[in-house]
Amino acid sequence: MKKTLLLISSLIASYSTQAQDSTAVTPGKFTFSGYMDTYYFGNFNNPKSQSNLGLNGTGVGNARAFDQKAGQFGIGLVQAKAVYSANKVDAVMDLTFGPFADLGNYGNYAGFLGPGSTSLAIKQAYITYKASSKLSFTAGQFGTHIGYEVIDAPVNFNYSLSNLFNNGPFYHIGLKAQYAFSDRASLMVGLVNNVDNLFDNNKKKGLISQLFISPASGWNVYLNAIVSNEASESIDAVPADDASYALFDLTTTYQVTSKFFLGLNAASGSQKGDYQGFSGPATSRSWGGVAVYSNYAFTDKFALGVRYETFDNKNGARALTDAAGVGASVNSITVTGNITAADGHLLFKPELRIDSYSADKFEKNNGSLTPSQATLGMAAIFKF
Repeated sequence: MKKTLLLISSLIASYSTQAQDSTAVTPGKFTFSGYMDTYYFGNFNNPKSQSNLGLNGTGVGNARAFDQKAGQFGIGLVQAKAVYSANKVDAVMDLTFGPFADLGNYGNYAGFLGPGSTSLAIKQAYITYKASSKLSFTAGQFGTHIGYEVIDAPVNFNYSLSNLFNNGPFYHIGLKAQYAFSDRASLMVGLVNNVDNLFDNNKKKGLISQLFISPASGWNVYLNAIVSNEASESIDAVPADDASYALFDLTTTYQVTSKFFLGLNAASGSQKGDYQGFSGPATSRSWGGVAVYSNYAFTDKFALGVRYETFDNKNGARALTDAAGVGASVNSITVTGNITAADGHLLFKPELRIDSYSADKFEKNNGSLTPSQATLGMAAIFKF
């Protein structure tokens, strides 16, 4: 009898323990990741300024986003990222260091040794509350939802960044909500302070949105938008309250086969009035472009990709201008190899890029101008 009672007691205790375990909250965990990259790109124009930016011989012009130095070795970015993830909350702390940190997070960095020094920047810092399996809310600073490419060199297939990336937003600070209708459709909407700035330059808020759909297996489509007022002051005939900034973006990817991949990015933007104290057009002016991506994995350690892009800023609304401030348009083709080594921790990216303009814009070493520039080089990226 005692044995029977002992057995029953043991079963009850075992069931009670299992019930408690089933209702226990899974503890959260930290994950750490990061990367660093270094590069060398030679410019066949041999520009006197040693710059790939070089519209009209000035060494400026915003023709490249990050790989701006020609004929010299450079350090890109050092990233340190920590993520805490639990049942109901995620927290992301993403810091960057180095010359590209201020370029990708201008308005939100500290150059300890003065202008042009190695910088520390907050790339992302946000909290996501998972209200349910379908609905979540994110608050803080997060990378922009707009565009095909991102700042992180290991994620992009090409090393140099497109003009669509360079002339679109990099990050936002605000609040957004995302609802997943299914694993093939979701909607994000949010309010942000402004574009690429740590502090709000006015009292107005920008509206952001993204609609994601996956029409078929391997095919993803993102419809992105931001509408805001970026004016700090009134200019000409445009009061600050009447200024506007808008960008609409389509990004789509398709994994055709296990080895062959296609992508497309198309965007159209417009601006009227002041832009964060840097002035702007008195009437609405537009810019836009299209980029097509393809890559093929020949082996698990070597792939080759091509990007073709056309970008039009002839209205001068964005930063792609010549020395006189006249807007420019460009066609670019980029061929990039991806070589994987050291158990996937090391990436080599040899790359040839050709940028062609409709007029003589780029400088040569003898002081003359040419309508195009070609760069050839290599990037090495370590990731963990």
